[in-house]
Amino acid sequence: MAVSAQLRISKFINDVQSVAPEQAEIIELIRGLFNKASQVLSEEIKYGGLVFLKSGCLIGGIFPYKNHISIEFSNGADFSDPQELLEGKGKRRRHLKIHTRQDIDLKDAIFFIEQSLGSTPKGQ
Repeated sequence: MAVSAQLRISKFINDVQSVAPEQAEIIELIRGLFNKASQVLSEEIKYGGLVFLKSGCLIGGIFPYKNHISIEFSNGADFSDPQELLEGKGKRRRHLKIHTRQDIDLKDAIFFIEQSLGSTPKGQ
């Protein structure tokens, strides 16, 4: 990862930390899940959050909101979701709303993160 990307990511996390320390901790935990699941991801700050790319294609991201963290999945509409945990009605995107650390496990975030690694945006 380029130094400027690392600096932007550090600044993003520090900015969240300054206003919502618990959210910064959750972001770091989720970021760790993405990076543990695949060593070939690249990270960028885009669209107000931390996004993950695989072979240059956006697969998902982490976005802080006032009352929750959203884990977005670019091709979430194609995911297996037997418990119907994913939210969203868009054509492609789906997301998980994370309010607490426990929600990461309760909403089976790693299950969806692993699916995002096998997805390629339509048309690419």
